[in-house]
Amino acid sequence: MLILILSFSVALLDQVTKYLIRKNLVPGECIEAIPGLFNISYVRNTGAAWGMLSGFGNLLIILSLVMLVVIVFFRKHFLTDTLTHRIATGLMLAGIVGNLIDRIRLGYVVDFLDFHWSMHHFPSFNVADSAICIGVGLYMVSQVFLEKKAREEAEA
Repeated sequence: MLILILSFSVALLDQVTKYLIRKNLVPGECIEAIPGLFNISYVRNTGAAWGMLSGFGNLLIILSLVMLVVIVFFRKHFLTDTLTHRIATGLMLAGIVGNLIDRIRLGYVVDFLDFHWSMHHFPSFNVADSAICIGVGLYMVSQVFLEKKAREEAEA
């Protein structure tokens, strides 16, 4: 149940924030939120992360659907029933669904979180992207701790 509630809530937050960006900014418009660090920018991303695979929207839709199926139907093969893995699963599903909705409805993904520092500029992203990264990060960190725990138990 936690996975569904988290997935729905984060995907809804993602869609609401993207709606607000589309309604209040024009593509390419940028609002300086924290000078020298953070802008809110309306970017139409037709690719994946950092614009990779730009113009391959149908392929990205298919990949998203495949990942949803893999996570939903095969999660028990690589995820445990721990709180950490349930949260990770919910976040990954929410992120995939949030960006998939954009790709299907709009033909692009709305990105708007724009961080920069001095001459360094990180590509714009959104709530769905953040959810995917946090979910994958939680999964990876938990795997390190699970392996460490398994080694310690084997040595004992």
